[in-house]
Amino acid sequence: MAKFELKLPKMGESVAEATITSWLKDVGDTIEADEAVLEIATDKVDSEVPSEVDGVLVEKLFEVDDIVQVGQTIAVIEIEGEEASTEAPAPKEEPVVAQEAPKQVAEVAQTVVAAKESVAPIVSSGERFYSPLVRNIAKQEGVSQSELDSIPGTGKDGRVTKNDIKSYLQSRSSAPAESAPKAEPVQVEKPVAPTLETESSSNAQQVEAKVEKPKTQERPSPEPIMASGDDEIIEMTRMGKLIAKHMVDSVQTSAHVQSFIEADVTNIWDWRNKHKESFKNREGENLTFTPIFLEAVVKALREFPMMNISVQGDSIVKKKHINLGMAAALPDGNLIVPVIKDADQLNLFGLAKKVNDLANRARLGQLKPDEIQDGTYTVTNVGTFGSIMGTPIINQPQVGILALGAIRKVPAVIESPQGDFIGIRYKMFLSHSYDHRVVNGALGGQFVKAVKDYLEAWDLNREI
Repeated sequence: MAKFELKLPKMGESVAEATITSWLKDVGDTIEADEAVLEIATDKVDSEVPSEVDGVLVEKLFEVDDIVQVGQTIAVIEIEGEEASTEAPAPKEEPVVAQEAPKQVAEVAQTVVAAKESVAPIVSSGERFYSPLVRNIAKQEGVSQSELDSIPGTGKDGRVTKNDIKSYLQSRSSAPAESAPKAEPVQVEKPVAPTLETESSSNAQQVEAKVEKPKTQERPSPEPIMASGDDEIIEMTRMGKLIAKHMVDSVQTSAHVQSFIEADVTNIWDWRNKHKESFKNREGENLTFTPIFLEAVVKALREFPMMNISVQGDSIVKKKHINLGMAAALPDGNLIVPVIKDADQLNLFGLAKKVNDLANRARLGQLKPDEIQDGTYTVTNVGTFGSIMGTPIINQPQVGILALGAIRKVPAVIESPQGDFIGIRYKMFLSHSYDHRVVNGALGGQFVKAVKDYLEAWDLNREI
């Protein structure tokens, strides 16, 4: 029988890892080709990993809540056929002590090897569960049970994840060298004929000094939750934690600056009221303001292509495609950003169909991983919740995001050949957040001004 390694597939250019949320198959289950084996989650989308072959699941290499890198083997499936040539590499042999080395050195080395082999295996207790991956890392790195039990876990129910133990090992290796106990040197220049008792005692002390792990720097323990007896403590969801980290990382990466401008959208308001019923009857869908606003943003990105960029180190990547992200609210209160690929190749009708499709499937949790990837600029409609303006956080690695405020009826000064007069107009604020590392105030302001000009120049006689 041959064995097939099921690997985490590539799910987009910027996706490097995923979290296992559940296993749909157990060890011993028969699996058909294209049948889902497990469920995973990236930053904002849940997805299934199907099997590429028919066979029997014989091994799971990760547990629920473990983080897996793209390309890593997740599970092993046994299939019919000749045995695959996947022999494990031969274990590394312990360095052989030179024959001419003193007898004491050879005995110490043998004792050290024996001490390493006799380290008690890592086990899960009733309070703490350790995945096979974490236990293997602990074994390879010589982490004792007591050390592992002291590592704060960030996984579900306080589990220690791969990142937790990696961070611990990194902090341990970066501890000052002075803090590590020094092994007693072996005196070979003037050997003294020791008694059996003194030789054993001396070797034991040297082995203890060599085997003992250096002291680690203490990690700060999480602050206790401050709540009164009447307060309710709600644990953040997995998606909530990922979004929180994404937002904090964005603020720490980009120098956020905002420009605000007010747009008169009276013509758009009147035009939509004129056509929304006929569009609904003809297409069976609603004609919202979103595709109209997105069309104006696309035109502005064409006019100012340096807003359609990303930053990689000290380089700027000028995007060839205009892939427009549109923030959509989910039933649980979270937000997701589906992406309209090559939005500049769609007319208003195409944009309207795409917006409705992505928004509906986002609310139903039916988006595919590649439908939230590779966005080059994002638009979010804070006016949906009644806000007149906002200061949105940039969706990395993009350099700009536009917030659309609520449309309001306001008194305004109207200029005419006969003079100025006061009238009722429909107006809204546009809030443009941009990365001041690469977008200066002139470009950021000119871009949002261009969006305003396109909206205010709307043709009332336009057909859809």
